[in-house]
Amino acid sequence: MSKKFFGTDGVRGKVGSDPMTADFAMRLASAAAQVLVPTGGTVVIGKDTRLSGYMFESALEAGFVAAGADVLLIGPLPTPGIARLTQEFNADLGVVISASHNPFFDNGIKFFDRSGSKLTDEIENQIETQLQNPAITLESSALGKAKRIDTARIRYQEFCAESMPEGVDLDGLKVVFDGANGAGYKVAPRTLVELGADVIPIGCSPNGKNINDGCGSTQPDLLQLTVPALRADVGVALDGDGDRLVMVDEEGRLIDGDQLLYILASARHEAGELQGPVVGTIMSNLGLENALKAKQIEFRRANVGDRYVLETLKETGGIIGGETSGHMIVLDKATTGDGLVCALQVLAVMKQSGKKLSELAAGMPKYPQTMVNVRTDKRLDPSTSSEIQHAVSVAEDELADTGRVVLRASGTEPVIRVMVEGQDNEQVVRIAERLASVVADAAA
Repeated sequence: MSKKFFGTDGVRGKVGSDPMTADFAMRLASAAAQVLVPTGGTVVIGKDTRLSGYMFESALEAGFVAAGADVLLIGPLPTPGIARLTQEFNADLGVVISASHNPFFDNGIKFFDRSGSKLTDEIENQIETQLQNPAITLESSALGKAKRIDTARIRYQEFCAESMPEGVDLDGLKVVFDGANGAGYKVAPRTLVELGADVIPIGCSPNGKNINDGCGSTQPDLLQLTVPALRADVGVALDGDGDRLVMVDEEGRLIDGDQLLYILASARHEAGELQGPVVGTIMSNLGLENALKAKQIEFRRANVGDRYVLETLKETGGIIGGETSGHMIVLDKATTGDGLVCALQVLAVMKQSGKKLSELAAGMPKYPQTMVNVRTDKRLDPSTSSEIQHAVSVAEDELADTGRVVLRASGTEPVIRVMVEGQDNEQVVRIAERLASVVADAAA
C-alpha cells in the first residue's frame, strides 16, 4: 500500500498547507489513538522549539483526549527523549512535533510505539486507513485527561548521563556545543556540564523561528570557526530535534556520521564489545565500508532513513548503525537514534584512548562524494525512467569499480537526490552534474 501522508520519518510539510494543519493533526491523533491506544491508555507528546509547536500540541491533545486517551505533555525535548519517556511512563504511544532539520516554517508529527521504537510501515498504513474516517469524540465519562510533566528534562538528562561507560567522565574536555536553537538547547549543555566538561554553548537561544537557522548539524560553519578560535578540544552539533549528530575536531574540520560510525565501531571492536554487522545506508561513504573491511568488521547497507537502519540492525543482531547525515544508533544505549547519547559515546572514546577526535577519524579515508538535489514539481521514480536509467548505466561504466551512483526520491522534500562517489573528485562532480541534468529534464 502506497502511503499518502507518512514519509521517511512521520508526517511532514509546510505549516498551514495540507497536511500540516490543526484540523489534520487532530484527525491524525484520533486515528492513531484508535489503532494504537486503548481507551484509558496513555500518550506522551513532546515537541521542538518551533512557533507552530503550540498549535499542533493543542490539536493533538484534543484528538487524543476526545478518543479516550490520557495525555502527558512534555514540552521541548529531543525526539529520542520522547522515545525514552514513552518507555519510562509505560505509555502506549509517543508523539513528537518536529520537522527535524527543516526550517521553522515546516513542521511534522512522528510516533514511537510503547517500546520506544518507530512505527512499522504496516502500522502507518493502518493509521492512514483510519484517517479516511471522521475523528471521534467519546461520551464525557470516557474522555481522557491531560497534564504537564515538569520532571521530563531531568529524567532524560539522567538517562543520557548513565549511558557513559562506568568510571568515565568528561573532566578536562573543552566542548563547544551547538544546539541548533532546537529541542536540545537546554538538556544537552547541562548534561555535558554535569559530566565535567567545560561547555561553550552556541545555537542555544531559540525564539520559535531560528531553529536550524545558520546553526546545528546541517549548518555547522559557526561551530567550525568557534572550536579552533577558542582552542576547544571538540565541537558537538545536534539538529533541531536532537536525533542527528555531527562533530568538529580541534582544527575545525567536520566529522560526519560515517566517520563517527567508524570511530564507535572501531572502539567497540577493539574492546571486544561489537555485536553483529555495522549498518549504514546506500548513501554511506565507500571509505567507511573499506575502512571497516580492513578491520574485518562486517558492513551492511540499508535504505535511507534511520528507521531502516534500525530494522536492519535488529534483523542482523547488530548494535551500531547510522547515516552520513548524523542519525546515529547505538542499540545497547538507546532504542532509537539519539544525538546526545551518541556524542557522549564518542567523547568517552576520546577520554579512554587519550586521542584527539582528528586522530580517531584518521583511519577512515573519505571518497569524494557529490550530492545534487533536483527539485521536482511532480512525483518521479527514477527507476521507472528509461532516460535516467540509461544515464546511470553510462555513469557506472565510467566509474567502473572505483565508485557508485545512487538516485533516490527524498522522503521529506520534493526532490530527487543524485549522489555520485568515486576516487577522482573532478570526475565525480562532472558525472553528478550530467545526471542531475537528465533527471531535471525527466521531471519537467
